[in-house]
Amino acid sequence: MKKKESWLVSWIGSADHESAEGVRGGEELGPVASAVLAHAPFQKIYLLTNFAFERSRAYCAWLEAKTGCVETDLYQVDLSSPTDYATIYEKVSAELKALRLPREDVELTFHLSPGTPAMAAIWIILARTRFPARLIQTSRQRGLESVDFFFDLANEFLPEFLKRSSERAERLSDDVPLLKEFSKLVHGSAAMREQIELAQRIAAHDVPALILGETGTGKELFAEAMHAASRRAGKPFIAVNCGALPRELANSELFGHKKGAFTGADTSRAGHFREAEGGTLFLDEIGDLPLDSQVRLLRALQQHEITPLGESKPVKTDVRIIAATHRDLATEVAEGRFREDLFHRLAVGILNLPPLRERGADVDLLIEHFLEQINRSAEGNPVVQRKKISQDARKLLLLHGWPGNIRELYHTLVRAAIWSSSAEINADDIRRSLLDVRKAPADVLNRPLSQGFDLQALLNDVSRHYIARALQKSGNKKKRAATLLGFSNYQTLGNWAEKLGIPINDGGS
Repeated sequence: MKKKESWLVSWIGSADHESAEGVRGGEELGPVASAVLAHAPFQKIYLLTNFAFERSRAYCAWLEAKTGCVETDLYQVDLSSPTDYATIYEKVSAELKALRLPREDVELTFHLSPGTPAMAAIWIILARTRFPARLIQTSRQRGLESVDFFFDLANEFLPEFLKRSSERAERLSDDVPLLKEFSKLVHGSAAMREQIELAQRIAAHDVPALILGETGTGKELFAEAMHAASRRAGKPFIAVNCGALPRELANSELFGHKKGAFTGADTSRAGHFREAEGGTLFLDEIGDLPLDSQVRLLRALQQHEITPLGESKPVKTDVRIIAATHRDLATEVAEGRFREDLFHRLAVGILNLPPLRERGADVDLLIEHFLEQINRSAEGNPVVQRKKISQDARKLLLLHGWPGNIRELYHTLVRAAIWSSSAEINADDIRRSLLDVRKAPADVLNRPLSQGFDLQALLNDVSRHYIARALQKSGNKKKRAATLLGFSNYQTLGNWAEKLGIPINDGGS
């Protein structure tokens, strides 16, 4: 059986820096160096810093020279406060996940001594839950010590937590009267009823909400109903499609700008946040929001203030955020396209809208609802007949998979009503109205096996794609990019890059 590698993960503390800089005298080593010298060799050392990066990089050089240890990897972790437990937890977890931890071939050690008590507390929580690890501490009096706890956090805490969660779920399942604000949400299925009941509860609490669901499942209708049922009813409801915002103008559109803030800013702009003051800002397709705008949005949620472009002073805001996306945000977070801390800030109240194909008899209800809506809109027009639908046409609609969900059903019925030459929409009218918008087989697993297919070229394309992404995410640091890709060392990454013709600008290890 392959022997496990021993990895040390630790913050760099003030005492470590001062020891390297000679402030504490030449004999003082500091917690990290003391642990490295007292322990059997660590194969890898990962150090986190919330100090100036250059200062900590100088510390790493001193540590390597002083202890003769393996090369250290240094990661900058920006914290608004070194005592903010939630942010420390989120950011340290993200760093550990980026290192592909936990791993069966790695024996992990967390060092409790460097940093603040909040940092030490987070190491303890992570070691007993998501990232099993040995805990150590160092002191001048007692040297290196293992830190042992005579309890199992997961086994002792989680059963009670799950019991409370189960009781809460039972309370939520009790019958809840449908509020008039949610009456537009046509439904009969239990899956939709559950989400509507949950939405009504979320609406009563002035917290951010995240609505997940495929395109066309009614996310904006839910957001409008939640706004109307909240204490902010009567105040503005501003809907913004983040996917439609030009990336270079996203911050201006959302947070506003001062005249002259950038080329073309001929007048000042309030921005959607201030337009929604006192009300609700609905951010549809939040997964498309650029990363720099995500940082500004996180601050708006945390501090309840925004800073328009070109201004130096922040402006207080009172806005409720309801966000929505069809994307898998967990994947977006894991791949670095969406901030984990922003995800947790938004996901206080979560709805997960079911696709139409999972709503059973709701399709029939929606056919009747939309057909009545179409007929009502045509009233008074002598050229347009009032429409009804044949049983064969209805059967076709009930059998369709509806990849575009409710939106696709509505527009199919509109087309069929227009194209139908008689008062009855028949099966042929429906067949002509259904759009076959199947995805082209462009993804890697569904390429056509025809003449000219080249498996090696396809594999090379996939390799180039992921190597380029890893280099971008790691800031062109070869060692970290190699770790992200699962390579045992960065020389392997270099060999692959050379073979595939990928230039690597050396941004350091």
